[in-house]
Amino acid sequence: MDADQRAAAHPSPAHDGTPGSRPPIPAIRGHDPRPAPAPAPPAPAAAAAVRTLTPDDLPFVTAEHLRHFPDGFFARLGPGFVSTYLRTYPDSPHACAYTITAPAGPSPGAGPRPVGYLLGVLDPAAHRTHLLRFHRRALAARGALALAVRPMVAGHFLRTRTARYARALLPTGMRTSTTVPGPAPGSPPAPSGATAVLAYVAVTGGARSRGLGGALVDRFAADAAAAGCDRAELVTLAGTGGAGPFYERRGWTPRGSSAAPDGRLLTTYELLLAPPAETGSPVTADDPAHRRAISER
Repeated sequence: MDADQRAAAHPSPAHDGTPGSRPPIPAIRGHDPRPAPAPAPPAPAAAAAVRTLTPDDLPFVTAEHLRHFPDGFFARLGPGFVSTYLRTYPDSPHACAYTITAPAGPSPGAGPRPVGYLLGVLDPAAHRTHLLRFHRRALAARGALALAVRPMVAGHFLRTRTARYARALLPTGMRTSTTVPGPAPGSPPAPSGATAVLAYVAVTGGARSRGLGGALVDRFAADAAAAGCDRAELVTLAGTGGAGPFYERRGWTPRGSSAAPDGRLLTTYELLLAPPAETGSPVTADDPAHRRAISER
């Protein structure tokens, strides 16, 4: 008895030979007459998400900072100092620290991975006070150790930054008062409220051109407006080496130029935020000297 005869001798339970029952569909080798089921729709890709930076993110942020800002003075002090310095941002109630995550890929069990970060300050004067109170000793110790084993960097520090960093690290009551000249005729009006400072933003090379950097910058601007800031400010390298076109596309406008201690030309950009009256948050006094001190220029 061949295979077809054996199948006919044992009818399926759905067909017992009584009238009205459906006969079984004969099996034909290599062909199924029933329509193929529709393929399941692909699972939607997880969207990138901006979240608050945590201590677990510091190794990633430190590595990316060294990769994206290798010419900065802090980067030249090594990963130990950079990690200590970057930790001051998520630790401060007056600063913003975000990472942006993206799907890790098709590997089973792989979760989202960080692909970018942003660090900024909402209240420069208050952030500086917090930094001096809680991190001054750790930063000074790390910095001294880094300079001790890097004589060329130490020489550069003595020539270009000693006086400025000494003033920045001194408590307010020990600083020498200076007279700040008034604005030159025809210059843009000075900020009237708090000015947030976007210090660093970077996205890994493989995740660029996907709007992730823009999502980080937009989150910072929204949080700055909600905190009562009426504008945000940043500096970037002037010319083709900087990110000026990226910020201009997002509504930032150039406000002036300056030179870094190493001679590089920098452009300051500004973004006007929602008026503080619309956010209901108080406006705090700004500290232009600290805006200069928190950057690496």
